[in-house]
Amino acid sequence: MTTAVSIPKTGGSGGHTAVAARARQVVKAYGSGETRVVALDHVDVDIARGQFTAIMGPSGSGKSTLMHCVAGLDTVTSGQIFIDETEITALKDKKLTQLRRDRIGFIFQAFNLLPTLNAIENITLPMDIAGRKPDQAWLDRVVETVGLAERLKHRPNQLSGGQQQRVAVARALAARPEIIFGDEPTGNLDSRAGAEVLGFLRRSVDELGQTIVMVTHDPVAAAYANRVLYLADGRIVDEMYNPTAELVLERMLRLSPGGTETSAAGAAGRTPEAFDARGRVS
Repeated sequence: MTTAVSIPKTGGSGGHTAVAARARQVVKAYGSGETRVVALDHVDVDIARGQFTAIMGPSGSGKSTLMHCVAGLDTVTSGQIFIDETEITALKDKKLTQLRRDRIGFIFQAFNLLPTLNAIENITLPMDIAGRKPDQAWLDRVVETVGLAERLKHRPNQLSGGQQQRVAVARALAARPEIIFGDEPTGNLDSRAGAEVLGFLRRSVDELGQTIVMVTHDPVAAAYANRVLYLADGRIVDEMYNPTAELVLERMLRLSPGGTETSAAGAAGRTPEAFDARGRVS
């Protein structure tokens, strides 16, 4: 059994960091009696505002469950989850749906674009459904950040996979949510397209002040984050600030049962030349 660690409520530099989301003693269990399975075991964590946080762990560690619970996509068995100062675990379904629509953005492996709409129509669709007009200045900045200015009139079947995922990223950013959650957002992309999308996510944090939480199994993807949280047996067991792909992989190997020593470049499916000084794809 892996031992949980206490996650501090400050940023890596030691100064106080505003909190975008937090979980307190969160338990998520399935079944009962002898068949009861605990996916999250009394998790405490703060997600810093304006930072890029990656969540990693072996298969079955609870990383996707944690993200889904914090994002309000799944319920908890016990404990509390807050988005800013709003306790989402106390909200009724209608209020929770409204909060997810107005304050949270989502990016998944599947691009989830409507094939009959062009790129800009897909980007603004959630706001159109909510009856809200986009902030044009912000929308223009988002489109520029993700590099889609020349592709806005193209439908999904006229875009590459990487471009489609950039549309999905822009859609998540366009409503100016307080926090964006990504579940393996580059899982369906090749390494070059994945690096492009991760670069745009990084820029959205650095240039737009966005808060992003991403579940990933890829050390290269995690190297784009400010902070990496490691889960095992439903508990947070470690964290890393300013990660590189090599350091992330070393930590993952120690957490994975039966892990063998492998080079970071090899396990991530990259050649050594593909990494820059921070362990990112060059």
